[in-house]
Amino acid sequence: MSLSTNSGAGASPSLAAADGGPVVSGVRERILAVAYELFSRRGVRDVGVNELITRSGVAKASFYRHFASKDELVLAFLERRDRQWTVDAIVGEARRRADTPEQQLLAIFDVFADWFARDDFEACSFINILLEMGAGHPLGQASIDYLAKIRGHVQQLAEEAGLRDTEDFSRSWHILMKGSIVSATEGDLAAAGRARQLAGWLIDHHRV
Repeated sequence: MSLSTNSGAGASPSLAAADGGPVVSGVRERILAVAYELFSRRGVRDVGVNELITRSGVAKASFYRHFASKDELVLAFLERRDRQWTVDAIVGEARRRADTPEQQLLAIFDVFADWFARDDFEACSFINILLEMGAGHPLGQASIDYLAKIRGHVQQLAEEAGLRDTEDFSRSWHILMKGSIVSATEGDLAAAGRARQLAGWLIDHHRV
């Protein structure tokens, strides 16, 4: 299972809308695919617009036709990261791996263990961009919002599991998630297993 999806590769060519509406261009998708790869691995500040244009193989005018600024492109990247990483690769995969909500919560760290062992492990883009840009920057605030959405998924699972104080639980659980990612970035490949053990204790503490 790949947790670092280079989305957009092989996107459909430009197609005219059946109702005669505007043409749907593959250029935007190509730019976003390149941005996903670069931003997820190197962050925001290290990637310039000229590199994005060159790697995408588009004209500068085409780039700015689809994204008025680099920040606008980063926001589109964060939206895609949420859909592909949070919803599909983490929460969706955890739900597929286990039958009960409690086991699905714990399976998040099983998914993490596989992710941390990958050669292309790239850490969490929401954390990276928040630390890089700061909470006062619009991109930092967007990252905070997406991190809150992750807590929302955890809280939903906790409610399905019948745990108590699910908001408090989700915040504590998210600390384990974020902490294990940072530890894995430091080189601790056992970080997911350590977090999973702590997570089991947290579930016990929040059982009704």
